[in-house]
Amino acid sequence: MSKQPVSSAAMNDDIGEDKRLELFRLQVVLREAEQRAFDLFLQNLVKGTSHLSLGQEAVAAGFAGAMKKGDLSFCTYRGHAHTLARGVPVEQVLGELMQRDNGLMRGKGGSMHLTSVEHGVMGSYAIIGAHLPIACGAAWRAQYKGQDDVTVCFFGDGTTNIGAFHEALNFAAIWKLPVVFVCENNLYMEYTAIKDVTAVEHPAADRASAYGLERIVIDGNDADIVYRTAMTAYAKARAGKGPSLIECMTYRHSGHSRADPAKYRPEGELEKWKERDPLKIYKERLKQFGIGDDQIAKIEGDVKRMVDEATEACKASPPPPMEILTTDVYADGGFAWRN
Repeated sequence: MSKQPVSSAAMNDDIGEDKRLELFRLQVVLREAEQRAFDLFLQNLVKGTSHLSLGQEAVAAGFAGAMKKGDLSFCTYRGHAHTLARGVPVEQVLGELMQRDNGLMRGKGGSMHLTSVEHGVMGSYAIIGAHLPIACGAAWRAQYKGQDDVTVCFFGDGTTNIGAFHEALNFAAIWKLPVVFVCENNLYMEYTAIKDVTAVEHPAADRASAYGLERIVIDGNDADIVYRTAMTAYAKARAGKGPSLIECMTYRHSGHSRADPAKYRPEGELEKWKERDPLKIYKERLKQFGIGDDQIAKIEGDVKRMVDEATEACKASPPPPMEILTTDVYADGGFAWRN
């Protein structure tokens, strides 16, 4: 007996059109902003290196889209997308990458240290695994004070082989902390395939049972799946039922950083993953629910104009003034601290 087709309205009930449009717009913002960062680097307007999340937009959009105001995000050096997803303006992120005074931290932090307490972005951490125990501390604070915010800690697959990963998971499980650990498994650490140096297939999820946690592996390129999974994990955390460990399977379209041509990847692997580009998937999803090409094109056009305007504002912004060089640092720049 064949099943009757489910109406788009009935299928859409759990997320809703407004939220889907928000998730799509978020993914477009992340894609356009990071692509612009890539272009600015080639123009020598972004100094140093940068780590892009092109191809991983659904993870940042899905988890941020499910958060409440007051929830906290802890990011890695690949933190542009997570920072933007929490509502930080594109101009402030691009300005920071370009070392301009209009940057998020007035040009002093750069690509790997984006932070905005106002938006719940509690830092991007360049040291692998360093932020997992700190995220536990933030979650412990919420538990101790009886507050209902949730801490979400993002990290790459390589972090799962760092001691801090296991220490943080154990601590969070023992204390039933309201923290959600999110592994963005893009198959590669820096230049090495994670499967070549890890004893289990899924470096995060296959270790969850060691801490009494559920094994959760999801399609990290489908924002709807990510959003639903995030909502479940957040509800669990707010109910006092402890942490979750979620492994999102995804893929970065570029190398580890701007210095990496990614020659180590097998031929055809990138092309295969691009068939499951998060934005491609979500455009088709919107069409399934009756959202037309014109509405999709309008969102894309509005975002592109916004990124263009942000870029010009950053180019026009001066570098930070010299007088802030020694502010917000551990040393005053003089000889006294050495004695």
